[in-house]
Amino acid sequence: MKHLLIATAALLGLASTGLAQVSLTGAGATFPFPVLSKYFDEYLKVTNNQVRVNYQAIGSGGGQRQFIEQTVHFGVSDNPLNDQQMADIRRNTGSPALNIPFVLGAVVPTYNLPGVTQRLNFTGELLADIFLGNIRTWNDPAIARLNPGVNLPALPITVVHRSDGSGTTFVFTDFLTKVSPEWAQKVGRGNSVNWLAPNKVGGRGNEGVAGVVRNTPGAIGYNEVTYAIQNRIQYGAVQNKAGRFIMADLASITAAANVVLPGDARISLTNTNAPDGYPISSFAYILVYEQLDKNKAFRSEAEARAFVQLLKWIVTEGQKFNEPLTYARLTDVAQARALALISRITYQGKPIGKEIVGQ
Repeated sequence: MKHLLIATAALLGLASTGLAQVSLTGAGATFPFPVLSKYFDEYLKVTNNQVRVNYQAIGSGGGQRQFIEQTVHFGVSDNPLNDQQMADIRRNTGSPALNIPFVLGAVVPTYNLPGVTQRLNFTGELLADIFLGNIRTWNDPAIARLNPGVNLPALPITVVHRSDGSGTTFVFTDFLTKVSPEWAQKVGRGNSVNWLAPNKVGGRGNEGVAGVVRNTPGAIGYNEVTYAIQNRIQYGAVQNKAGRFIMADLASITAAANVVLPGDARISLTNTNAPDGYPISSFAYILVYEQLDKNKAFRSEAEARAFVQLLKWIVTEGQKFNEPLTYARLTDVAQARALALISRITYQGKPIGKEIVGQ
């Protein structure tokens, strides 16, 4: 489902400079939409309504596309831009693209099983078999073996997937690709994939998938954990590489992110080695042109400075709003990397990122 988020943020010091109000636009992932909405609402309270931010939660694929087409000031994606996209952007615009991590979340298997109150356990291989269509009823022995004592109904399984280009889909299928050779061979990872289960329904956005699962007995889908909690949908524990069945919570999501980050912060956290880590965890990224003037959406230095100040606030003060919505704060390493990336941002040769991060 397409959302339009209109929130207000302010350019610090704008009143003293006498600059006019600034409007910023962004588009992309539904995965972090609840926390983005909170960021912008809170930023409004601590500033003076000087910068208006319009964010459309259309999915990571749409956010990447609009960012590349330069119809928005920034994109948001659960998966970072790939090597080919990074190279194409640099060749076509003369500016590198930056993938700035700003939040940690998790994708969970959501399901609707009337009469079943126990939380179900899943392995990656089991999830792959369900979404491949190899397992088609809830009382299948493969599900029962992992869930002793649970009275599983003889309901047909309805697979619910994203119908739009989705970073949530990328994270989920990235995990399945790592743990299931059959999935890797037949489907693979991507923002959009060919779903092979015969009994399947598509939903637009995380909210769309959550709505179909909530209203369809026998359904199984995949959602960012906040959507499962907000929609009061059951979700399962997933076995990690250490053999433990882990629920997605702040501690297990953070544990999965306790890794060495590359310089550009682009990394997959799925199938973590951390013994207590949830295996389908991910950063979400804000997509930015390093040279903001190379993005046609930016028309003034005031817009550029407003945007960089907002970025800095999100990865520093704004982090305190993550945990109440079941998103983990950036680790210290990830926060330092995010600030280092922001400091690289320029506008018409002016090192505005370095100036603002250093303030």
